[in-house]
Amino acid sequence: MTRPWSRRSLLFTAVPVLVAATPGLSAAASVRRAPGPDAFAALRAKWRGLLLGSGFGPTEQPFKDRLAALGAEAARLRAAMAPVPGSLWPDAVFADPEPDTDPESFAHSENLQRSYVRLRTMAEAYAQPGTGLTGAPALAEALRTGLDHLYEQVYNERTTRYGNWYNWQIGAPQALLDVCVLLDGALPADRLTRYLAAVDAFVPDSAVGSYTGTSTGANRVDLCRVLALRGLLGGVAAKVALARDALSPVFPYVTSGDGLYADGSIVQHTWVPYTGSYGAVLIDGLSRLFALLDGSPWAVADPNRSVVLDAVEHAYAPFLFNGLMMDGVSGRAVSRGVSASGPASVRTSDHTRGHPVIASILLLGEGADEAARARWQRLAKGWFQRDHYAPVLENPTLSIAALARVKGVLDDDAVTALPEPIAHRQFPGMDRVTHRRPGWAASLSMASRRITYYEHGNGENVRGWHTGAGMLYWWGDTFANGQYSDAFWPTVDPLRLPGTTVSRKPLADGEGGAWGVPRPDAAWVGGSDDGTYGCAGQHLKGLSSTLEARKSWFFLKDAVVCLGAGISARDGRPVETIVDNRNLGSSGRAALTIDGRPRPTAYPWSATLPGARWAHLAGHAGYVFPGGTTLTALRERRTGAWRDINQGGSPAPIERRYLTLLTGHGTDPVAGSYAYVLMPGASAARTAARAADTRWLRVLANTAAVQAVAVPSLGFAGANFWEAGTVGGTAGPLAAGSPDGGSLNAGSPDAGSLNAGSLDAGSLSVDGPASVMVRERGDGTAVVCVSDPTRSRTGLRLTWRRPVTAVLARPATLLTAATGSRLSLTFGDLTRTAGVTQRVVVRLAQAHGPARVPAGP
Repeated sequence: MTRPWSRRSLLFTAVPVLVAATPGLSAAASVRRAPGPDAFAALRAKWRGLLLGSGFGPTEQPFKDRLAALGAEAARLRAAMAPVPGSLWPDAVFADPEPDTDPESFAHSENLQRSYVRLRTMAEAYAQPGTGLTGAPALAEALRTGLDHLYEQVYNERTTRYGNWYNWQIGAPQALLDVCVLLDGALPADRLTRYLAAVDAFVPDSAVGSYTGTSTGANRVDLCRVLALRGLLGGVAAKVALARDALSPVFPYVTSGDGLYADGSIVQHTWVPYTGSYGAVLIDGLSRLFALLDGSPWAVADPNRSVVLDAVEHAYAPFLFNGLMMDGVSGRAVSRGVSASGPASVRTSDHTRGHPVIASILLLGEGADEAARARWQRLAKGWFQRDHYAPVLENPTLSIAALARVKGVLDDDAVTALPEPIAHRQFPGMDRVTHRRPGWAASLSMASRRITYYEHGNGENVRGWHTGAGMLYWWGDTFANGQYSDAFWPTVDPLRLPGTTVSRKPLADGEGGAWGVPRPDAAWVGGSDDGTYGCAGQHLKGLSSTLEARKSWFFLKDAVVCLGAGISARDGRPVETIVDNRNLGSSGRAALTIDGRPRPTAYPWSATLPGARWAHLAGHAGYVFPGGTTLTALRERRTGAWRDINQGGSPAPIERRYLTLLTGHGTDPVAGSYAYVLMPGASAARTAARAADTRWLRVLANTAAVQAVAVPSLGFAGANFWEAGTVGGTAGPLAAGSPDGGSLNAGSPDAGSLNAGSLDAGSLSVDGPASVMVRERGDGTAVVCVSDPTRSRTGLRLTWRRPVTAVLARPATLLTAATGSRLSLTFGDLTRTAGVTQRVVVRLAQAHGPARVPAGP
């Protein structure tokens, strides 16, 4: 989608005009605040402070060791630097004998960026205290030599770019400009002029001329950073104003393509959920630019910047848990564990990705109101204090500036930590779901016509094929926080990701195409929720496969109920549903119990167990199989390397142990199904008790037409209607694979009727595809939640055969509501709701009897 950007400052021919273009400034104020040389110098000093940090003691830990390590790395880089034609370091050749945009050219342009990043590391060691190289003349000379070499050899006005555009327009110039700021007076003016001319050649004003292509979202923010710094270093007010004004298209909510969505989604590359990667770049860049320009003639005063502030808790916080950023919104970044060109001790993971996002939130808070700043500090302190798996102060990838910001909050006794929230969130703009309960959290990743199966590119994440096939991640409050951090991605079987239903058909690395291009032709993906509990569903179509299935998840108080139906394929390969696949580390022997019987802890081991009703993995979770299932369990050692999934990764082999639980559907199934309940953190005793309590869960339907469950004790009922139909009572289908409509709960033949409350002997009907959730409350009210995951319904009728006396709250989409012996709701056009849940609150007829609903959430 192209959105032309109107430059509010016109031609920037006069400074007063330029400043008057800033929203909120009067003409008189513009004249008073006309920038002079001191204004540029002040902002260069401010950027230097943002790069280096402040308020920390260089002789105090952890700064003492970090600064010493920085100095040692800079010394190593200086010693290894060997300027020759085509390279500045022998292992980073940037000269391309056949310059174009093939993978080889991408590697060469990446080495250009890598060279400038290494110079930035050296420049930081020169500028920081306590590195052993602070202000060292020899280091300054080495930096000037390196900058000159790169300018003369490659990054100059005469070179035509090759390889990856990003390296030329963002990666290299950002590092170059940072070096120029850090060198300050140690860089002669004539050299600076040459370097800035090179930046002008590769990042002209036209790079932000229209909001399209590679100039959107996080990329646009990065480009604005380049323009702003180029303006500050060259004393060009128009460049700084251009950078400020070019941020404005980033702020408004979008309804497709790249950017922030009203539901909290963050998408980049058109089809890829990217809160944890490009979203991290977005909030990092904006927090820095806001802080840099605040109080200057170029302060960002666009009122839409409030969207960015709102995103802290609306878009970012739902995916942060105990300091980690959930992998389901990090795209290709999950494959960047250990780099082949970096030290083996530096590992990136969901935790190391989460920490800088939280640090950016803290920086953003410095420009927010006092209430928001205080709350974000409390959130950050809670996330960091609970991160026992990867303590933030030990994160080697966190910059010293961010580390200082974080430690300041951790050391502030006036800041009290906030606990993890209890909440369920749906993100239909990127087909993601999060569910947070006391003691655990979960996240679900799906794919549709709107959102890719997975993204690979630049040789990264080449086996992420099934991460959008209903992958269900989960973490405990004090356990299993390293499940996906500890070399999970290079060692897990990519055809057996937890929660997914997949064909065992072999796939090529990068199957389907790069940059998020492969998407299923499936519209029904989404769900409904009341903010505490929720339903999600996915019409699954396999990547490069004939596999098709309907999958549903019901997120509850202490469990996630998972259903699958209509599972079919013609690949000539077995099809499996992966109940879970737990990473037990390098030596784990967590005890597995199935139906009360301990199973072997030896490796390798496997067994196929017909009629299994429950399983428990010590230190992890319990699993219940309503009505029993044929369960396959296996322990295996798996060896892989980061190089296997990322061409820039380390080739060093890694071994991890896995415990996998799965149910097989056979080769080329026609109408396969499954049902299981995941109970994170449950003990073996609680798991066995849940399996024995056949009335806790009622599986009302599990077919390719509708999947529905009810939990009377929670006042909960949820139904994903794949087509028009009725469920509940005796009017609708009750269980997949049960020709008489019987229950999947053995010993519970009356599963169609519930105890008073939720979905009782009446029924729930809709006139077309929809996701519906009903939750009765202890105060005599109920909330009816409805969504249109297909985004095609121009009208929808719903009937709940439950006596209702009044409608207490209604969305604008509800046209009519009839109460009495039944509730009848008629919704208007839902196509513009973008899959977001519509909630109707009603008062129940007390004569019908209250639901057995607990008072709390």
